[in-house]
Amino acid sequence: MSIYLNGLIWVLSASVAAAVIGYLVRRLGQDEGWPSNNDAAGQVFTIVSGLQAVVLAFVLVTLFDTVADAREGVYREAQALVSVSWAAESLPGATGDEARELSAQYVRTVIGGEWPVMQQSGQVDGPGWAQLDQLRATVLEAPADGEFQEGRKTEAITQLGQVYQERHERLTRAFDRGVVAVVWFVLILGSVVCVLLPNLFGGTRLFPHIVLVSTLAGALALLLFAIFQLQNPFSGGARIGPDAFRWALERLGRS
Repeated sequence: MSIYLNGLIWVLSASVAAAVIGYLVRRLGQDEGWPSNNDAAGQVFTIVSGLQAVVLAFVLVTLFDTVADAREGVYREAQALVSVSWAAESLPGATGDEARELSAQYVRTVIGGEWPVMQQSGQVDGPGWAQLDQLRATVLEAPADGEFQEGRKTEAITQLGQVYQERHERLTRAFDRGVVAVVWFVLILGSVVCVLLPNLFGGTRLFPHIVLVSTLAGALALLLFAIFQLQNPFSGGARIGPDAFRWALERLGRS
């Protein structure tokens, strides 16, 4: 299902539900005396809606930052892996070719084996870590003759350490849910309360009242949908693809 259609269903469902509740409250409830409660109800609504707005904004901004960091981390990992191969080419013997081939094998593992699991928020297994360990052993065991080769070997090890770090961050972001259950409870319950509170106001005509509560419900549902889509940077509306690793494979000459 298209993300836009899915989001539209969220918004329409919340708007219709709020409109029905608002209609039933006005038709079946007692409207006498409600206008005198507008001041008290308005103060409560202001506090509750303000707190809900702060929580929603905080969660959204945090998730946006997480997605941006995840995207940058993927490119840093791919770039560092290519840098390892380039640095290893200056080492004697077949070290350069071995490093390039091991790097290409790792990239294929990430694209074909790890990425589908990350999109499902699963825990990644497979040979990825072992391939990096093998690449590290290849570079460490390579002889270095002279200051230049020592420098290139050190550079390869440094860049490989960057690959390890960014890989760990990538797998952690894919496996750990961006919003825990207790936060979802607060977001959903707070949104429901914000939608129900306007039904305590009196004096408003039926049609404008239904329009107001349905619009509020739709807006809150839209924000909740955005949060839901941003939970996993590698799936949903913020989906990060393995383009950086495809680029790395081309740079390694193994595409």
